[in-house]
Amino acid sequence: MQRENVVSSSLDSVGYDMDNRVLEIAFRNGTVYHYLNVPQQTWAQLMRAPSKGRYFDRAIRERYPFRRVEGG
Repeated sequence: MQRENVVSSSLDSVGYDMDNRVLEIAFRNGTVYHYLNVPQQTWAQLMRAPSKGRYFDRAIRERYPFRRVEGG
């Protein structure tokens, strides 16, 4: 999945698979997670958020099932 670098103290890059509704987030510590069944609107709001880390904590972290795919 192609990821886009983001300006954030906690997130490094973000990718989104529209067909499978998978949000991929690479964190600054090197871990990469897939968040499942994430609506496209949530990904778009994350990418527009002035604070990506704050939006992630509030709207994604505990709301969607996830799995670690790299690092840690």
